[in-house]
Amino acid sequence: MSTAAPPPSPAPPPAATESERSEITVVSHSNLFYWWPVWAGGFVMAILTYIDGHLMVTIPKGTIAAESPSVTIKKAGGEEEKLVDRDVLVLPAGPHLKREDPTRKDSTLAQPWMHMAQRKGYGVIFCTVVLICIVITNVPLRGMWSVVVIITLILMTVIFELAGWMERIVTTLGLLDVRINMGGYLFISCALFAIWLVTMLFFDRQIYIVFTPGQFKVCTEIGGGEKVYDTMGMKLERQRADLFRHYILGLGSGDLIVKTSGAAGDHFDLPNVLFISKKVQQIEEMLRKRKVVEGR
Repeated sequence: MSTAAPPPSPAPPPAATESERSEITVVSHSNLFYWWPVWAGGFVMAILTYIDGHLMVTIPKGTIAAESPSVTIKKAGGEEEKLVDRDVLVLPAGPHLKREDPTRKDSTLAQPWMHMAQRKGYGVIFCTVVLICIVITNVPLRGMWSVVVIITLILMTVIFELAGWMERIVTTLGLLDVRINMGGYLFISCALFAIWLVTMLFFDRQIYIVFTPGQFKVCTEIGGGEKVYDTMGMKLERQRADLFRHYILGLGSGDLIVKTSGAAGDHFDLPNVLFISKKVQQIEEMLRKRKVVEGR
């Protein structure tokens, strides 16, 4: 007695490709997105400060640096140890350093523990990054203005070099000494990263446009309702004219402008859209496939 073979199971439908998606969401981000170099640079500076291996200690005014052939110190157990060929800092008379137990006068002195880099350039670089982010996120330099700024900076550098001023400027800037300890870098970076992450993953996602083959839904404010429009006659405009914001800090971001059809058409601006070129390409491909299907 023979049994019939079971019918073959149907093959699973192919997964939708990038251009065949039935829904594409475009999210508008705040200017806080462009502050990622600040928290990223702070983490880098904290690591470099720790690797530097130096510690910071605060001393009162009047402290004298001196060379000593030998120094005798008293340890916690009362034992004395003689150190030879040491550089020392001689503090003014009186108690100035903190003790491990401030309530006890016989407590041992607290040892240095705060990490601080010996190089002063770390703090200068970090402050420069903060100032650049402030300018870029608050002063729009679109189109020709960004080109003008770049050309002006190049011309000023060449002029200062030919006039012999560049060496003086570099020497003067070399006197700048900005120092931040490792805890300062970590506090600024951790706090800013937490705010940046919450804003990116929650607050920014409340302002969006969702495109489908026949319509798109718009929400332009946090907590606001959605408005639905037909995609027929819709126009998309991509703007990436700010060289510093969109290309350097935005990593390929841009502003998206959506216009509906009709004499009283609505106008929607979505600034700071990540991967805008890819998003616009997906939307146009989706609309193009809809026209082909309707034509059949």
